[in-house]
Amino acid sequence: MAISTFETGALGVALKSRAAALGFDDIRIAAVDDVADHSDRLGQFLALGRHGDMDWLETTAPQRGNLRHLWPQAKSAVVLAMTYGQAVEPFARLEQRGTGVIAQYALGRDYHDVVKGRLKTLAQWLARAAGSGVKVFVDTAPVMEKPLAQRAGLGWQGKHTNLVSRDLGSWFFIGVVLTEAELDADIAETDHCGSCRACLDICPTKAFPAPYQLDARRCISYLTIEHKGQIAREFRVAIGNRIYGCDDCLAVCPWNKFAVAAREAKLAARPELLAPDLAALARLDDAAFRKLFAASTVKRTGRDRFVRNVLIAIGNSGDAGLAEVAEELAGDASPLVRAMAVWALARLAPERFVSTRDKRMTSETDCAVLEEWRAA
Repeated sequence: MAISTFETGALGVALKSRAAALGFDDIRIAAVDDVADHSDRLGQFLALGRHGDMDWLETTAPQRGNLRHLWPQAKSAVVLAMTYGQAVEPFARLEQRGTGVIAQYALGRDYHDVVKGRLKTLAQWLARAAGSGVKVFVDTAPVMEKPLAQRAGLGWQGKHTNLVSRDLGSWFFIGVVLTEAELDADIAETDHCGSCRACLDICPTKAFPAPYQLDARRCISYLTIEHKGQIAREFRVAIGNRIYGCDDCLAVCPWNKFAVAAREAKLAARPELLAPDLAALARLDDAAFRKLFAASTVKRTGRDRFVRNVLIAIGNSGDAGLAEVAEELAGDASPLVRAMAVWALARLAPERFVSTRDKRMTSETDCAVLEEWRAA
């Protein structure tokens, strides 16, 4: 469709002004024809099984690898950033072993709601101004946002595979608006990681087989959020008190020190999530879990997976006083919870573990839980 209100160059300027007014920290534009086909790279990742339980990556691979397969009529991709970095010390939180650590992006309101709402407002304006169709995407759609954002000039994919910006560091969300309008494109960003490998070296579970490669099956964010089953024993101690996600590879990036805007997050952290008590979290039933995380992205894990994570943190706390909680949850209705309760109890109170095992093990029917009793 023809542009109805602005000439192409003026439209881009007006669009960027609107984005800033809506709270976006950066906005860049790429021509869809200039965006590379990433089907081969995605196919290699999937063939190696590095996506783990994320089956949706396979089912959406054709659309995800090439924007043309997603929407053939699209001419331009508008890529936006919104900061979420909080005024907290990421590594200091890991030392508070009696509390749980939730990744910074999840400390406030669910970003899907916040970012998508503002994207829709911007897209509606663009549709009217350009007289062209638009589509909005935030995270859950089959769009490879990070390589697209690099082509648009928003940042570059660092060695940890996340996007890094010279202006915003690592702490920002990405949103995309595809449009039928032809907009002036920005210059693609280049890699500025140099010889630095801080993000690779700090990973507690060694999730990076090589620079610019991620094996999600070893990533704490994947294990505590996406993984549906029991978390393998080899990762539990390394998880520490991280109960939802992991910030380590982002937090250590030296580019963060230049990111003034990243200290002015648009999604304020909820105080009760900054250092939540592990015992209280472990005792959440489904209704209480839903109430506490009603407006949070944490709700996506569900109560059972979340309490599984909390019990790993309890097992790593070194606090024998938390053994009582683990003992209680050894009788929980969920096998996910029971298994991790067994592991935590064995680490915190070996004698209490033996007496509880004698009471619980004979009536246990879940194979994974039985294996935890035997292994402990």
